[in-house]
Amino acid sequence: MAKTSPSQFVKQVRQEISKVTWPDRRETGLSTAMVFLMVSVAAVFFLLIDQVFAWMIKLLFGLGG
Repeated sequence: MAKTSPSQFVKQVRQEISKVTWPDRRETGLSTAMVFLMVSVAAVFFLLIDQVFAWMIKLLFGLGG
């Protein structure tokens, strides 16, 4: 592999960065809201599953109640 000089490397990096399409403010806000929503849904789901498993273990072994 051929070595690249530091100045050539910086030039290539700038060229690649200019190709990136950055999200606008609305798209960033929407993505953030979706992440929070999905995290909340996952948290509630796992809470419910945990409660069901705890109930089943209590029923099977008669523990904690």
